[in-house]
Amino acid sequence: MPMPLAGVLLLIGPAIAAACVVTVVLLLDNPPLSPSRLCAVLVAFFGASAVSVYCYGWFSVTLGGPFPALCEDRNATGAALVSTVQEHWPLRSACVYSDGATVEHVSMLLNVLVHLPAGLAAVLACAAAVLRRRAPSAPEEAPAAP
Repeated sequence: MPMPLAGVLLLIGPAIAAACVVTVVLLLDNPPLSPSRLCAVLVAFFGASAVSVYCYGWFSVTLGGPFPALCEDRNATGAALVSTVQEHWPLRSACVYSDGATVEHVSMLLNVLVHLPAGLAAVLACAAAVLRRRAPSAPEEAPAAP
């Protein structure tokens, strides 16, 4: 992912999430409440939240992040640290030692904060589609008698 795109997504994500919160409040204040519309707004909220957290983690890994500090200079067998390998998905870091041993560090908090909202967004998208199909259509007017 190019850095400008990640930066734009990181800035837009919280703005979309805030707009979704305002929209939900407005939907709740103005009945009748359409469950499919509420689900659609919540999909946007959780999707934007997941994108924002992922972009934050991506920048953390790209800019050196907190992961390299987790590597010990020497492992339990006394082998020296050779390199640190970082991956963007999932956001993780691996410490590679001279004896060939590798210790991976996965930021559980970032993974939970990405997977949970993304999963909720997917479930709510399916729920919105089902609710939209089950919603009663507008009653058809009978043709006027001549």
